[in-house]
Amino acid sequence: MHKFSPFFFANVTSHLILTESLKMRAQILEKNVSLKECQAPLKEVEIADPVPQSHEILIRVLTCGVCHTELDEIEGRTPPSEFPMVLGHQVVGKIIAMGSGCAIFKPGQRVGVGWFYSSCGQCEFCKAGLENLCANYRATGQDAFGGYAEKITVPETSAFLIPDIFSDAEAAPLLCAGAIGYRSLNLCHLKDGQVLGLTGFGASGHLVLKMARYQFPNSPIQVFARSKQEQAFALELGAVWAGDTCDKSKFTNHAIIDTTPVWKPVVEALTQLRPGGRLVINAIRKESMDQDCLLKLNYPDHLWMEKEIKSVANVAPGDIRGFLELAAKIPIKPEIELYPFSKANQALLDLKEGKIRGAKVLQIS
Repeated sequence: MHKFSPFFFANVTSHLILTESLKMRAQILEKNVSLKECQAPLKEVEIADPVPQSHEILIRVLTCGVCHTELDEIEGRTPPSEFPMVLGHQVVGKIIAMGSGCAIFKPGQRVGVGWFYSSCGQCEFCKAGLENLCANYRATGQDAFGGYAEKITVPETSAFLIPDIFSDAEAAPLLCAGAIGYRSLNLCHLKDGQVLGLTGFGASGHLVLKMARYQFPNSPIQVFARSKQEQAFALELGAVWAGDTCDKSKFTNHAIIDTTPVWKPVVEALTQLRPGGRLVINAIRKESMDQDCLLKLNYPDHLWMEKEIKSVANVAPGDIRGFLELAAKIPIKPEIELYPFSKANQALLDLKEGKIRGAKVLQIS
């Protein structure tokens, strides 16, 4: 295990400074790199335990989900606000200490933390429950240390009780893949019986399918995915049709949710929409490798007939809370692949290479 001298962190945040007091293991990202050139972007180090400030809770991390957004952070499409950074925003753990003024939770309770870390609380968006649009939105694992560590501190208003029905590993993907899927599905404005398409079928896609089957039992669900394995998985979960991104689906779609990191599925999905249909793009960034696909857009085939394109920006606290309640009610149990904490880099590489069935989760402690 690599250990830094106390001077390495002198100009970063105070909770990074190594002392002779309690220490914890963490996986840190020091700089942006290409995963094609560097297959171990994270370094396992020892850093001082974080200390909860006023209205903050200290959580011992049990599991943390691995998300495509971490790839975007590592490769610089949406870089952390400072380096070094501890990534991870699908955090499940138990409260072990509380700062002054805390009144929501008690020590020992199991909670989850998602992408939402904090917002200003005062702007028009925050007051309307649209904290995800706040100009001062701060994200876990991007603007504040995340869950690729043994402990984490967060504002207590950014944590949510985990229903007992879920194991620690099952709960982790619900906090991002599930919550962002929940927001995406709500933005579709789907009515029961209308056709829903899903393009890309990873951690979020398979949870949306389960959610949609419960909320819209008469709606046919179609899945566009390059991988034959993902297509078969979609059919196992109840999709009425599954095919390649470029294949003609069984029905035209009232709405399509895109969860891919690239542009081709966006262009293809627009041809699969009914008049007045809506494409919801669930991605924090798109990669540039196939951006020239946008040159194939033509107005009659892709944009005419009042088709809509809607982006998804972050998640609000209400999305996480709402999805956890819905997931427990259905219940939704995500498909997961578990990795030991020391294999965080391997989990990221497997995600980058498309080795996906469900969601990837790190076992922290």
